[in-house]
Amino acid sequence: LSFCFLGEMERAARASVKARSRPTSDDLESLQQAVEYFTAAKERTPSNGNLHLEAIEGIAFEKGLLPDVIELLLDVAMSARLVDRFNTRLLKCLIPASTVPESAVTNAISWMCTRKPTINVQVLFIRWLLTVFDLLESKKQLNSLYGIIFFYIQNVKLCPYICHLLYLLTKKENVKRFRVKKLIDLQSKTGMQPHLVALLLLYKIHAPEYVSLTLPGKPKSFQVSDSFWKKVIEKVQKNGYRQLTGTLELVNLTEPPTRKRKRKMHRELIPVVSTTPHLTELSCSLMQSKTFPLEQLTTFSQLLQNFDRIEFPAQMGSVLRSPLLLHYINWVKDDSALLRLDFWLAQTLQEEFADCSGDSLQKEKELVEFLNIIIRTQEFLQEGFSCCEDFVLKSLSFCDSLWCSTQILALLTRISPSSDVISLYFDPLMKLFFTSSIYFKCTVIESLTNLLVKWLTWHSVCVAEMDRDITNVLQSPQNISLSGFANSISELVEFTTRISMVALQMEAYNSLLLHFILNFYETVSDMYLKYSLPLVILPPAGIFYPALLSLESVNLNQLCYVMYKYRTNLTALKSLDSSKNAHICLRVNRKAFQQYNTLMKTAVSCLWTSRNFEQDIHPMGIGIEHNLLVQTRVPDFVSSFTIVNHPALMGHALNFIQKQRPSRKKQLHAIQGKAWNWYVEYLYDQELDGLKHFLESCLHTVSSSEH
Repeated sequence: LSFCFLGEMERAARASVKARSRPTSDDLESLQQAVEYFTAAKERTPSNGNLHLEAIEGIAFEKGLLPDVIELLLDVAMSARLVDRFNTRLLKCLIPASTVPESAVTNAISWMCTRKPTINVQVLFIRWLLTVFDLLESKKQLNSLYGIIFFYIQNVKLCPYICHLLYLLTKKENVKRFRVKKLIDLQSKTGMQPHLVALLLLYKIHAPEYVSLTLPGKPKSFQVSDSFWKKVIEKVQKNGYRQLTGTLELVNLTEPPTRKRKRKMHRELIPVVSTTPHLTELSCSLMQSKTFPLEQLTTFSQLLQNFDRIEFPAQMGSVLRSPLLLHYINWVKDDSALLRLDFWLAQTLQEEFADCSGDSLQKEKELVEFLNIIIRTQEFLQEGFSCCEDFVLKSLSFCDSLWCSTQILALLTRISPSSDVISLYFDPLMKLFFTSSIYFKCTVIESLTNLLVKWLTWHSVCVAEMDRDITNVLQSPQNISLSGFANSISELVEFTTRISMVALQMEAYNSLLLHFILNFYETVSDMYLKYSLPLVILPPAGIFYPALLSLESVNLNQLCYVMYKYRTNLTALKSLDSSKNAHICLRVNRKAFQQYNTLMKTAVSCLWTSRNFEQDIHPMGIGIEHNLLVQTRVPDFVSSFTIVNHPALMGHALNFIQKQRPSRKKQLHAIQGKAWNWYVEYLYDQELDGLKHFLESCLHTVSSSEH
C-alpha cells in the first residue's frame, strides 16, 4: 500500500502541476461542484466520479484544501458510500492549505467504529492523520477518544500506526494497568516490535510501577513512510494565499503567486509559537478561555501570572523559539513534553539533514545554525536528547575535523551515561582523533572532559537528592545502577587515557596537548570528594612521566595538583570505617593505594630527595644504574630533577639567585640550607599552587641540612 500510494500520489501531483500551470477562475466553481457531487452521491461507483476527482486532485496538490472542504471529503471517504478506489483517492488528496478541523478527525474515527471503511482505508486514514497531526486545530476531543483508538492496537495492519498516534497523544492519566498488560501480551506474541517498545517505554516513564520489563533506553524512531506526502503539504502551505473563512472557498487562484524567498533556517524550519494557528482573529475570545494564548506570552511576569493556564503548543518544535516556554518546561518537569520535543528533533534531523555531508555550503550553514539552537536548548534545560546521540554517532562516521566539528563535539558532551551507549562512539571518534591536527585533538580531550564532568555532576545531584551519604546509597536497591554508572565512567577514562598516550607519542609530547590531558585528570582525581563517586583511577606511566619531566612549569604544577587531589580522596576513603569500606572495596582496593604510593614516591624522590635514579624501577621510569650515571660525567647528577635543577623550574631558580645575590655569579648549587627554604617560599609566591599543595601535604618537616 505504501509504494502504491507514493507512486500514485507523485504521478497525480506532477500531472496536476502541468495541467494547472495557469489557474483559471473556473477552478473554484469546479471544486464546489465536485464536493457537492460526492457528498450527494448515492452510487458506490458514480459515473462522473473520475472527472470530479481529477478536479479535486488538481487543486489540492497545487493550492491545498480549506478545513471545511477537508471535513466534507473525509466524511465521504470514511463513510464507505463509494468503492475503495474513490475512497483512497479522496484520502490521498486531502492536502490542507491551512489547518485540519478536529471535528473531521473525530467523525472519521466514529466511522471506523461502524466497521464500514475497509482496513486499507483505515490504515490510509491513520497515516494521513499522523502526517497532519501538527496541523490539527485542537487535540482535546482526540484525547478523549484515547480508549477507542487504543482498541485498534489489536489489528496487525493498524498496530504500528496506532502506536505512533498513541505515542503522540499519551498523557500520564492515559496510562492504565490494563493497557500496559495488553501491550505486553502483544509483545509476547509478535516479539520486540519497535512501535510496541516505544509506547511501553513512554508508559514506563509516566508510570514505572506498571511496567516491570527491562526495555532498551533508546527505542528506534517511528518510520516516516509518507515523506513525499509531507513534502506536498509543506509545498502547498509555503506557496498560495490562505483565506481562513468558514465558506466553501479555496485560496484565490487568480492572484499571482508570491515570489519565493530563500529559506532562512531559524524562520522556516522551526515553527512559530502558537496555541491554535488558525484562530488569530479570535484572540479576544481566547483571552477569556481557560488556556492562555501562547502568541501573547511575551514577558516573564505573564508566565508567572498564567502558569496554570499554559499548554504546550501543537508543534513542539516551536518551543525552541521561546525562552519562556523553555523555563516552563524546566518547571513542570513533564517527561511527555521532552519526549515530544525529542521526537520532533529526530524527525527534523532525519528529513532535513539526512543527506547533508558537507558537499553543500548552504546546507552545512543551515545545519550548523540548527545544531547551535539544539546545543543552547540542551544547556538551558540541562537535558540531552536521545535523537542527538544517534545523530552524533552517524556524523562521526563520515565527518572530518572541519565539518560541523564544534557542534558535533558539543552534542557529544550530552550523551547518556550508559556503558552500552558510550562504547559505540569509541571507534569512529578514535579514527577521527588520530587523523586530525593537534588542535583538534585538544578539542576532543576537552569535550571528553566536559562529558565526564556532566556525568559526575548528574551523579552528585542524584546522591544529594537522596539526602543520604554515599554508603547508604550503596546499600540501597539502586546499587546496581551505581555499579553500571561506575563502569561507564571507567570505560570513558580508559578510552581517554588510551588515545592520550598514543597522541602524546605522535605529537612529540606537545605541552599544549599534555595540558588538556592533565585537565582531564584533575576531574578524575577528585571524583569522591567533589562528586561522591567512590572510584579512583590513577594516571598511567605514559602520562605521569611526561608530565613529571615536562619542560613547562605549568604542566609540572598541574601534575602536582592532580597528585595532591588523589591523596586527599584516598585519605578520605581510607578514613571510612570497615563496614563502609567493605562496600567500596570493589572500586577502591589496596592495589589503588599501592599504585598511588609508587607514583608519589617517584615524584618526591625526583623533586625533593634526589634519589630518583636509585629508587625508580618502573619500566617507563628514570631509574639508571650508578655506573652508567658516572660514565655520563654529569656533575651532581643525583640532583638533576630537584625543584632547583628541574628543567621546568630552572628559570625560577635563576631568578631567585638574581634577587638574592645580584652581584655574584649565578650558581644553582648555592641554593642550600636556609636558602633552600627561602627558595621554596619563593616558588609558592609564583602562584605554583599545585606544587605548594603537593609539598605541604606529602612532605614532613625536612631539615635543610639534607640539601
